[in-house]
Amino acid sequence: MVREEISDDTMQNKILDDSVRRVKIESNEMKKCLDKCEIIDALKHASVMLEELKTSALTPQYYYKLYIDITKELQLLDLTLTEELQKKNKINDLYEVVQYANSIIPRLYLLITIGIIYIKLGEASAKEMLKDMVEMCRGVQHPLRGLFLRSYLLQCTKNLLPNSTISNEKEDNGTLQDSVEFILSNFAEMNKLWVRMQHQGQSRDREQREKERREIQVLVGTNLVRLAQLETIDVDMYKKYILPKILEQVVCCRDAIAQEYLMECLIDVFPDEFHVRCLNIFLKTCADMNQMVNIRNVLVTLIERLSSLGVTEEGRIIQEDANLFDVLSDEIASIVQSRVDMPTESVVALQVSMMDFALKCYQKRCDYADKVLQVTCSLLQCKSQQKFAYNSPVGKELIKLLRLPVDFYNNAMQLLLLKNYPLVLSLLDHRGRIKCSCQVVYNMLEQRTFVKTAEQAEMLLNLLQTLLKDEPDQPKDYEITEEFAEEQILISRLIHLFSADSSDVQYDILMSCKSYFTAGGAHRYRYTLVPVVFSAFDLVRKYSDVQDQDNDWQNKVEKLIKLIHQLLSLLMSQTRAAHLPIRLYLQGALLINSVPMEKRSLQAYEFMAQAFAIYEEEISVSKEKLAAIILIAGTLQRMTCFGEDDHERLRDQCRLAASKLISKSSQCRAVATCAHLFWSSRIADRDQPMHDGEQVVNCLKKCLQIASQCMDPCAQVQLFTEILDHYVYFAEDGCKEIVTHQLNELIAKIRETLLQLEPSSDSEQIQKHFNNSVEHLREKAVAAKVSGSIAFAELVL
Repeated sequence: MVREEISDDTMQNKILDDSVRRVKIESNEMKKCLDKCEIIDALKHASVMLEELKTSALTPQYYYKLYIDITKELQLLDLTLTEELQKKNKINDLYEVVQYANSIIPRLYLLITIGIIYIKLGEASAKEMLKDMVEMCRGVQHPLRGLFLRSYLLQCTKNLLPNSTISNEKEDNGTLQDSVEFILSNFAEMNKLWVRMQHQGQSRDREQREKERREIQVLVGTNLVRLAQLETIDVDMYKKYILPKILEQVVCCRDAIAQEYLMECLIDVFPDEFHVRCLNIFLKTCADMNQMVNIRNVLVTLIERLSSLGVTEEGRIIQEDANLFDVLSDEIASIVQSRVDMPTESVVALQVSMMDFALKCYQKRCDYADKVLQVTCSLLQCKSQQKFAYNSPVGKELIKLLRLPVDFYNNAMQLLLLKNYPLVLSLLDHRGRIKCSCQVVYNMLEQRTFVKTAEQAEMLLNLLQTLLKDEPDQPKDYEITEEFAEEQILISRLIHLFSADSSDVQYDILMSCKSYFTAGGAHRYRYTLVPVVFSAFDLVRKYSDVQDQDNDWQNKVEKLIKLIHQLLSLLMSQTRAAHLPIRLYLQGALLINSVPMEKRSLQAYEFMAQAFAIYEEEISVSKEKLAAIILIAGTLQRMTCFGEDDHERLRDQCRLAASKLISKSSQCRAVATCAHLFWSSRIADRDQPMHDGEQVVNCLKKCLQIASQCMDPCAQVQLFTEILDHYVYFAEDGCKEIVTHQLNELIAKIRETLLQLEPSSDSEQIQKHFNNSVEHLREKAVAAKVSGSIAFAELVL
C-alpha cells in the first residue's frame, strides 16, 4: 500500500510538472503579446494555457496546485486588460470574441475574466453579467473541473456583488437579492458537482474518493462564506429566504459528507443571532438528514456556538428566551431517538454540550442542568442496562458530564439541587462512581464548602455512598488497596466541613453521619468514625459554652457523650486497633472533666474504665503497654472531677498495672510516673493538690528496688539517673518526706555504678545526663546556702 501511494505521488508530480511547464511557456507568450498590446493573440495563448485545466489525470490535490498557477497568470491578464480599457483602447465585443474559443473550459475562464473587467469598468450591468456567467458555467458538468471553474467565478466576483437593498432602475446593477440569488445558484450547482464525485469510479475506491472530496470541500463552503459577508443581510431575509434555500440543497443531496460539512459551515459563518432565531428550522433539518451523518459533530458545534454567545453581553437574547433551551433539548432528544445506530458515546457527548450550554447561559436555572441529566439517564437506560466502565468512551463522556456542574458551581450544596445527578452517577461502574465522588469532595475541600443542615448532610452522604459503603460491583479485596485508604482519608477530611450555625442542627448532622458511617463496614471505621468523634467533642464544648442560654444543655451533652461512647465501642470491637480507641477514651474523659455537669464523674469514670479495659485486654507488647499506662496516668493526673474513692481506685489501678509490666525498666518508669498521681492530682471539691509525700516516697523506693534488679549495668544506672530526676522534682516542689541523705545515697550509688561501666556511646550519654543533674543540684545547693535553706545545703556533690 505504501509503495502504491509513493508510485501514485510520483506519477502525479510528473503530470503536474509537465502541465506547469506548458503553462509557463504559454503564459510567457501571453505576457509578450500583452506588452505589445496584441490582445487577441494574448487571449489565444491564455486559451492554450487554460487547456491544461481540461485534464482528468490529476487528483483534486494536484489539480488545485495547477489551478493556482494558472489563475495567477489570469490575474495578470485581468490587470493588463483593465488598464487598456481604462485608456479607452476599447476592443469591441471582447466578451463575444472569447466565446469563439475552441474548448469550453478555456472559453468559460476567459468569459469570467472579461466579464469581471466589464463589471468593474461599468461596461455592463452587474446583475445581467453575473446571471449570464453563472448560467454559462452549467456547460461544464465534469465534477472536478466544474467545481474549480465555479470557484474561480466566486473568487473573481468577491468584491463586485451588489449589496444595496434599493434597486436603481437607471444603472440596473442589481440589488442584494440579485447577489443572494447568484451565490445560491452557484452553491446549488457546486454542491451537485461535489456530490457527483462520490459516484464516479469503482466501488472499491470509495474511501479514496471520500478523502479527495474532503480535500476540496472548502470550495463549496466558500459560497456560504460569501453570503455571510453580504453586510445588508438581516435575520428576516436569512430566515425566510436564504436558509430554506440552503437547507433544501442540504437535505435533497442525501450525501452524508456534504450534509455534515455544510451544516457545520452554516454554523461557523453566519452570526450567532441568526442561529438563535432560526433554531427550529435548523434542528428539524438535522432530523431529516442521512443516517450516516455524524450528527454529533453538527449539534455539538451548534451548541458550543450558542454557549459562547450566552456568556457575552449580546447573549441576553438567549437568556431572555426561556423556551430556547427546551426547544434545543427536546429536538436533540428526538434526533437521538430517531437514530438507533447512533454510538452511545455520541449521545452522551451531546448532553455534555447541552450541560455546558445550560450552565453558561442559564446560570440561575438549576432545573435546566437537571433536565440534561434526566434526559441523559432516560436515553442511556434505553441503550443499555449495564454499567459503563469509567475508561470506556461512554464512561469518559459521562465523567465529563458529571464534572461540569461541579466545576461550574464550585458549591456542592448547589449540586445537590440536581435531583438526577445521583441517577446519572449510578450509570457508571464502581471505579467511575468513585472517581466522580472524589471530584465532588476535592471541590468541597478546595472551596471550603460547608454543610449547614441535616438535610444537606443526608443528600450529600447519599450522593457519596460509593465511598461510604461496600457495593456489589466493587473489586475483590478493594479495602486493602492504597486507593481505598486515600479515599477514606478524603472522607475523613470532608467531615470537618459539616458545620451548622446551630448546635442542635449540628447534632442532627452528626446523627446522620453516624447512620451512614456505621453502615460502612469495619475497614472504614478507623478513618470515618474518628473525625465524627472529634466533631462530637467540639459540639460538647459548644453546648458547655452556652449553658447560660440553654436550660436543656446537660441533657444534650449527655446524648453526645452516649454517642461518643457508642462510636468508640464500635471502633474498638470491630477494628481491634487498641492504640486509637484508648487515646480517644482518655480524650473523652478529659473533655467530660472540663464540662460542669452533674453526672460528669460517673461518665468520666466510665471512659477511664474503658481505657483500662483496652489496656488489659488488647495491648500485649511491653513498649505499647508502657506508653499506654503513661497516657492513662497523665490523663488521671489532670482529672479534677473524681471523688476520693473513685480517684483512689483509679490511681491504685495505675500503680498495680505499672508494677505488672514484664520489663524491669518499663516497670521502673511506669511506677515513677504513678508517683506523680499522689502529688499533683486533685480530688473533687478540694482546692489543693493531694501532696501525699509518703506515697510519693514509697513509689520512688519501689522504683529503686526495681532498678536494682535490672541485670544490665548500663540500663540500671540509666534508671537510677532518671529516678534521681524524679527525687529532685518532688524535693523542689516541696515534698518534705524526701530528705537529703536519700539524694546523697542515690548520687553515690550512681557514681559507683558509672565507674564500673565500660566506655561506650551509651555510657557517655548516661554520664552526660548525670552530670547535668548534678550541676543542677549544685546550683540549688549554692542558692540554698545563700537563702539559709537546708533542703539542698547538705548535699554531697
